[in-house]
Amino acid sequence: MTRKRRRLLIVVCGMAALAAAVAMVLSAFNDNLVFFYGPTELAAKKIAPGRLVRIGGLVETNSVVHQGHTVRFKVTDNKTDLGVTYDGILPDLFREGQGVVAEGRLDGKGGFVATNVLAKHDEKYMPPEVADALKKAGRWQEGERKP
Repeated sequence: MTRKRRRLLIVVCGMAALAAAVAMVLSAFNDNLVFFYGPTELAAKKIAPGRLVRIGGLVETNSVVHQGHTVRFKVTDNKTDLGVTYDGILPDLFREGQGVVAEGRLDGKGGFVATNVLAKHDEKYMPPEVADALKKAGRWQEGERKP
């Protein structure tokens, strides 16, 4: 084998190893990626059950039902409602009519099983994702709460 061919073989092997490493990194990154959706976006995109996502919106009034440690409530963007089930202790600031972000998976029956629930931290704060979703839905009033 000549020197030229040996160098070419080394370069080709190096490029193949680099491509394999990049593919593995991108694959691992994709597995840990969590997307944010509002209830209307989630219904329109037809996300597969079992995929980890975040949803955000307002907790619908008169929708919170406590059953032991399990809590059922609805998240709305005033166009579409999504039933959420959460097994655990809710944040102290969680209440009806307030902004919420829930992380979890769709259950395949049209509901959402949350593994983590985040509530707003004071009367002027709303998570940016929730504010953006409400703006897209046309329900955000600029004079109300600021993100």
